[in-house]
Amino acid sequence: MKGKEWYQADDVAREYDSKRFSRGGRLIDDREKRAVLEALGPVGGKKILEIACGTGRFTALLAERGANIVGLDISAAMLAQGREKARSVGVADHIEFLRGDAARLPFPDDHFDVVFAMRFFHLAETPAKFMTEMARVSKNLVFFDTFNERSTRVAYNWLLPMGSHLYSTEQVDRLLDNAGLRLVSDEHDFLLPYGFYRKIPNGVAEQFRDVDTSLGEAAVGPWDVGDALASVSYWTATVDGAE
Repeated sequence: MKGKEWYQADDVAREYDSKRFSRGGRLIDDREKRAVLEALGPVGGKKILEIACGTGRFTALLAERGANIVGLDISAAMLAQGREKARSVGVADHIEFLRGDAARLPFPDDHFDVVFAMRFFHLAETPAKFMTEMARVSKNLVFFDTFNERSTRVAYNWLLPMGSHLYSTEQVDRLLDNAGLRLVSDEHDFLLPYGFYRKIPNGVAEQFRDVDTSLGEAAVGPWDVGDALASVSYWTATVDGAE
């Protein structure tokens, strides 16, 4: 099974977190959550929209920190897992889960303080439209990640159930410009692919992660190894004209 049908299957939703964020995948989960928290800053009382919230990993995390958050996803099965997770940690009252299309967000302009999307743009069929919608409904901050075209992901990208759109820095710059967004900061990480970490025990993964991080911080003349070959990039942008 491929594409959207795969993503929306009940069994995929039930096993999504355990397959991706157990074993060495816990390192990925920790890093992604840290990236979100650092980019968004204090979230208490803020209105936040998460695009492609999936099983609610980030949605619940931010609600625990006082955010009033909407999680939007195309998969009813993923949203069911998200609601269960929110109930289990006692934050269901701070989250609204909606099934919907990120290309046509059902919200007025400037409705949210922050809009973000993790693990989304590599699946986006119309990234420019999605980015424009994210910018439209945000008063200020937009945060997202991408997988990169010069990364090791190139070697196995065609094997993935939903495929993967890999981006260059120039492509991301165009998406931001066309959506009326201004880049504030970017980070680049993980030379080794995510799939590698998921296959090995956490203790072993931590050792590889130390090597990965050291190599990512290396430079060859003016060439920054981590920026050039990183698997994933985190982008923080603001809406043009926002204070």
